[in-house]
Amino acid sequence: MKIKKYTVLLSAILSVGILITGCSGAKTASTTGNTQASDSALPKEIRLGYFQSPNGELLAKGEKLLEKKFPGISIKYVQFDVGRDVNAAMASGSIDIATIGTPPGTTGIVNDLPYKIYYLHDIIGSSEALVAKNTSGINSIADVKGKKIATPFGLTSHYSLLAALKQNNISENDVTILDMSAQDIIAAWSRGEIDGAYIWQPAQSKLVSDGGKVILSSEDVAKGGAVTGEFGIVNNDFAAKYPDVVKAYIDILDEATKSYKTQSDDVVKTLSAELGLSAEDTKQAMNQISVLDKSEQAKYIGTADNQGTLPQILKDTSDFLLTQKAVTTSPDIETFKKAVRNDLYN
Repeated sequence: MKIKKYTVLLSAILSVGILITGCSGAKTASTTGNTQASDSALPKEIRLGYFQSPNGELLAKGEKLLEKKFPGISIKYVQFDVGRDVNAAMASGSIDIATIGTPPGTTGIVNDLPYKIYYLHDIIGSSEALVAKNTSGINSIADVKGKKIATPFGLTSHYSLLAALKQNNISENDVTILDMSAQDIIAAWSRGEIDGAYIWQPAQSKLVSDGGKVILSSEDVAKGGAVTGEFGIVNNDFAAKYPDVVKAYIDILDEATKSYKTQSDDVVKTLSAELGLSAEDTKQAMNQISVLDKSEQAKYIGTADNQGTLPQILKDTSDFLLTQKAVTTSPDIETFKKAVRNDLYN
């Protein structure tokens, strides 16, 4: 199976200028501080799209760091399950800042969506993995032939699954790959409709606890050259109007990520509440990704003098997506260099 195309959907959204307050499956929540912002340089509202990923941004949300920094601004959180919905929301102008995975983010850049990258939240390790039922007969990646494997199409997990098959010389045609959301995967798993799934946390832990086992992870796939991660994107107009707000949010993420790395009881408690996992499962999920604070961004985001490695990762991802016919072209690396806002770190 091939990764779904987004070009037609995104072009339609852009051409008719549909304004949406969320996307299918998106959950929204707004909070406001007790004082009013008097600075006209500040927005009245920040609309922030996020994933339920065990990273520093989710901790910042749980600790209400953005609300504390800007008590007079209404903070609207929009939860997304898949990156294609983030792209649709960005295309329609209904969110200002968001998190997105490398494949859908690359797709957005290729299609010239109105956003730039400002932060790399995490490099995905074992937090995304191929999980198989104990009764499926799958004990290695070679055993997936003839099996039904579910994953959300067009996202990091799908990218890693296809890369794992390619790295192990397994044809996609030998596997029935099903497009399902994380919640649908959990339901299909319990009904015995699938043999396995390539999925992230917290769904991964739920499958393992329900008679599953991890076969391989994105950490293993990355060793073969297919690196995946989650990065922060900001709407171009929002960044142009409120660059200091974006810089302040970078500092908030830095604070949260440094706190995250301590794995203190308070940190684990906050993330457990956000993820809906036990403290033990939350700690496990935290140890399955590599989170990056501000000092570690230069390696990937780069500086004014030195380009980081992220543009090449995006270019490699774009080339792969082209082979899957998920994009119609794979632009040169200059396109991806221009998509990274390392000037926000000056």
